[in-house]
Amino acid sequence: AGVSQERQQGILDAYHYTLSQVDLYGPTNFSSILEATIQYASAGVSQERQQYHILLVITDGEITDMEKTIEKIVHASSLPISIVIVGVGTADFTKMETLDADDNPL
Repeated sequence: AGVSQERQQGILDAYHYTLSQVDLYGPTNFSSILEATIQYASAGVSQERQQYHILLVITDGEITDMEKTIEKIVHASSLPISIVIVGVGTADFTKMETLDADDNPL
């Protein structure tokens, strides 16, 4: 079943409200949030307690700690985590395409 239009609008409304409450600024470092996600996903995992995590990062800037970010993504690849990074705005996000590893493995 799909998400209803009402629920979609609720998600968009929450996003717009939150965006109006924060100031976006650089540098755009991802490695620290990736490390926190790795720690969270690693804690207490067992055969009886299986969980899957999705980290959604919405950014308005180019990643400034790319090597550390790649290191953390490689580390996270053995954990039950999906990492979704969405670039919004007018920044140049072409370097982020490296992270999808479509052409070359990380």
